[in-house]
Amino acid sequence: MAYGATQLAVRPTSSPVTRIAMVSPYALDVPGGVQDQVLGLAGQLRQRGFEVAVVGPAIDDRRYGRIMRWRANGSVAPISLDPRSVSAVRTALAGFDVIHIHEPMMPLVSWAALSVAAPRRVVTFHADPSGAMRRAYRRVRPKWALGSDTAVVAVSPTAASALDWIDEVHIIPNGVRKIRPAGQRIAKQVSFLGRDEPRKGLDVLLAAWPTVLTSHPDARLIVMGASRQARPGISFLGRVDEATKDVHLGASAVFCAPNLGGESFGITVVEAMSAGCAVAASDLPAFRGVLADAGIWFPRGDSAALARQLINLLDDPDGTQRLGLRVKEAADNYSWDRVTDAYVELYQIDSVK
Repeated sequence: MAYGATQLAVRPTSSPVTRIAMVSPYALDVPGGVQDQVLGLAGQLRQRGFEVAVVGPAIDDRRYGRIMRWRANGSVAPISLDPRSVSAVRTALAGFDVIHIHEPMMPLVSWAALSVAAPRRVVTFHADPSGAMRRAYRRVRPKWALGSDTAVVAVSPTAASALDWIDEVHIIPNGVRKIRPAGQRIAKQVSFLGRDEPRKGLDVLLAAWPTVLTSHPDARLIVMGASRQARPGISFLGRVDEATKDVHLGASAVFCAPNLGGESFGITVVEAMSAGCAVAASDLPAFRGVLADAGIWFPRGDSAALARQLINLLDDPDGTQRLGLRVKEAADNYSWDRVTDAYVELYQIDSVK
């Protein structure tokens, strides 16, 4: 078993189980880490010959109700709170062999999915819950809502740390596709990737950048996911597609993850690792979990410390390149093949192909 806090006991099946439902509480047509994992895992399972349906709300599809934006965990979650979604979800999930519910405690679509019986049910917790949510978990201990036969997954030890009310939690990380750099790596290029939310720490990086330019006037910062007023040495690209992301991560010598908190895994960090970037990251447990001793660390929110680390990396292009090769090898632990293998085993089914 590639991942897991415990060994999975796989029961033999008399015939292959092929119908899997994947449930997202978040709007599937809004960019987000959980949505990417739901759609990515569904695609991987289809490639293996399983019949997979994805059930979740969407801005442009009202069958599960109107989308509202709910502030949670330092971000904004696009969810449906329409009571009519409950019957729609139950109808959509009827007859599946496996129901896989992502963020099961997030209303209202995931809650409705918890009420649907299936031969095998799996839930995945993605978030590093806020302090208020952790306290609510301790008081309520809502194990009853999951059901006694439900397999529980967390994407990292950080995400699992709030689930001490569950007897057994399997650790299966997020899947990340491999990025294959297509061109020349630029020694003085640093990249950032993330939504323009305070917890992503972009302002910390922007505060550090003028100091970086005093030592390396030819340095270039590529900001993907945010649009701001033009600044020296910075290109703001706004929201980017996968191809554009691949080009810039593949060309950057350094990736910066200045996040302030609320991270349970760090998909953008692993994407940068896969592309072969050296990574300078704020000292968050989730980032420590994926980078281990291959990261360049600075205290969260400390722009002066971040500037020093970036200058050190740009001062030593050969060492930075070696560090990029090191993290690229570590990124193989999060390949979609390995993650899908782990889920197929947890589903207690046989691969069709």
